[in-house]
Amino acid sequence: MSTEFRLKPYLTRIGFEGAEAPDLATLKALHACHVKAIPFESFDPLLGRPVQLGLGALQGKLVDSRRGGYCFEQNAVFKAALETIGFKVTGLAGRVRWMSHPDSPLGPKVHMLLKVDLPEGPHLADVGFGVCVLDTPLQFRTDIEQRTAMGTYRLTEEDGLTSLSAKRSTGWRTKYVFTLQPQIQSDYELGNWYTSTSPDVPFTSTLIMERVDSDIRYKLMNRRLTIEARDGEVTDERTIGSADELRRVLDETFKVTPPAPVDEIFARLGKATA
Repeated sequence: MSTEFRLKPYLTRIGFEGAEAPDLATLKALHACHVKAIPFESFDPLLGRPVQLGLGALQGKLVDSRRGGYCFEQNAVFKAALETIGFKVTGLAGRVRWMSHPDSPLGPKVHMLLKVDLPEGPHLADVGFGVCVLDTPLQFRTDIEQRTAMGTYRLTEEDGLTSLSAKRSTGWRTKYVFTLQPQIQSDYELGNWYTSTSPDVPFTSTLIMERVDSDIRYKLMNRRLTIEARDGEVTDERTIGSADELRRVLDETFKVTPPAPVDEIFARLGKATA
């Protein structure tokens, strides 16, 4: 399968119609289009299917098909698109803290994120954190609040680690911590294998989906559909009661075609919290 990234089909897939220039305006537009068009989804780990990180396989799944993926897939495709346009991009890795107690030990590097260097300064781009997808790139500046259309975020640095936090109705919540050490493909392959196969990771037992539009965030945790405004304000929430309802939600809300019969997927889903 080809390892050359096909930019035009990707831009068509995400609905991007602007100029292809390696500048901040283009980065923001691409980021917004990507998270609107390609949903975060974890069907493959849930169904026990391998998650392949080869560029050809990723394009076949996320670009050529009506599918999404999780962080290693989403940010690998986004990185390839940015580099094809001419951006200088560095792949980084984070340790997820979203569900962790503040005093708990750090876990493994199971999240991929990107640093994009621009004349305006470096920016953090991340189209693949699936319980609070970032709607726009952030400046690599610590201890300032950065407001976006869908949230408020803050980067802080302590003991050699940078953390990204999101403002919620209950206060600040850490998404992940990371360093600026560049990662290579084998780092991501190891993290991807663990994330897609370990029973200690939620993706192997829980369906997690998210799509961010211009002013609304759709989230699905197993059978619970949540609609949020900015900063995680819940505006609607309901339980998916049947396979037919799940089929409509996948098609109309998340714009995805699942890789297995919806009846089979629905039977696997229980209640979940996040």
